[in-house]
Amino acid sequence: MTDTKPVHTEIAAHAEGEVATVVIDNPAMLNALTIEVLSELAGQIGAAGARPDVRAIVLTGAGPRAFSAGADVNALAAIEGPAAARVFIGRIHAVCEAIRTAPVPVVGAIRGYCFGGALEIAAACDLRIAAADAQFGMPEVRLGIPSVVEAALLPTLIGWGRTRRLLYTGETIDADKALAWGLVEELTEPADLDAAVARVVADIRACGPKSIRDQKKLMQAWERLPLAEAIAAGAEAFADAHRTDEPARMIAGFLAERAARKAR
Repeated sequence: MTDTKPVHTEIAAHAEGEVATVVIDNPAMLNALTIEVLSELAGQIGAAGARPDVRAIVLTGAGPRAFSAGADVNALAAIEGPAAARVFIGRIHAVCEAIRTAPVPVVGAIRGYCFGGALEIAAACDLRIAAADAQFGMPEVRLGIPSVVEAALLPTLIGWGRTRRLLYTGETIDADKALAWGLVEELTEPADLDAAVARVVADIRACGPKSIRDQKKLMQAWERLPLAEAIAAGAEAFADAHRTDEPARMIAGFLAERAARKAR
């Protein structure tokens, strides 16, 4: 399914369920985060996650040059006063919140530029796979504003020192450094990015649909809970998994497959 808006969602059906690909589709502006783009992104990610058969969401930018170059500078220039600033930054946070609260994993497929608010959105994704030509940066301080909202996720990904370096200097790092720092989980040649993302998504689709949704929910709980409570939440999730036949079915299938391999 496609539409003419600056964000569109494509649904691919598989035997195990659906994969939703949400595309920032304004390559002429390097997929900049305009107010319209931000509103559409939040809504379409939320709608994709609400589909009962969806197994994963892929978030990417159209064209070869950019995942997204970040917040539209013209929109930033139009901000007048603290109230308007809160409204604008709230739109970026709404996109990140839609990603983080989506019931299934969200995979960022990143090629080209990924700056500022776009890097905050990427940081909110569950996994990030980047092309070798990707570039990352948080240049807000060079525009007279701090990096905010989901930039707070960066220390858990790359550590406090590297976060300070990115945020205090506004420097750009290349894909190799992003991988070495842990900002992305996998690096691939630009022509191979879609295939690399498809392999990861296929692995997700091969897992139990309820267990993946439970795991995403548990990961979110682990981020905010003290260790003892996080462990207790995990134990409860394990018990809850057995309210359905999914564990029994999938374990039986695994054992049958293993027996078949031994018999060959």
